[in-house]
Amino acid sequence: MAKKNSFNVLSQKVAYYSGHPATFVSALAIVILWAVTGPIFGFNDTWQLVINTGTTIITFLMVFLIQSTQNRDTAAMQIKLDELIRTSKGAHTVLLDLEELGEDQLEHIRMQYGKIASEARKALKSEKSDTDMPFIDIKKLNAE
Repeated sequence: MAKKNSFNVLSQKVAYYSGHPATFVSALAIVILWAVTGPIFGFNDTWQLVINTGTTIITFLMVFLIQSTQNRDTAAMQIKLDELIRTSKGAHTVLLDLEELGEDQLEHIRMQYGKIASEARKALKSEKSDTDMPFIDIKKLNAE
């Protein structure tokens, strides 16, 4: 198993626990406690500043931790999908690093798959098979 650095471990744990029901209940309890103390402090500016500052700091830090976790999860998922494509007989392996292509190249491929899907739906309506391996034109990809 790969060695994990402390930031990766921290971000994974924070992402996990931040989505846990107990975390939501704790956050709700803090907000309720804050609201209940409003009359005690006369709803003054400092009272409001406490919740505003706390939520801003937590949100700011959570964005980076959760983004780190999401980036790793997305990369791992992409590698798994690439492996499935690579090992599937008849698969178009030119699609392995699709996430590295430009917008125009992705749109070109998306349009081709849209046509394939449309033809497959027509085939199904005609009670034909939709499991053919259609040709994917990669000329535009190779030109750029």
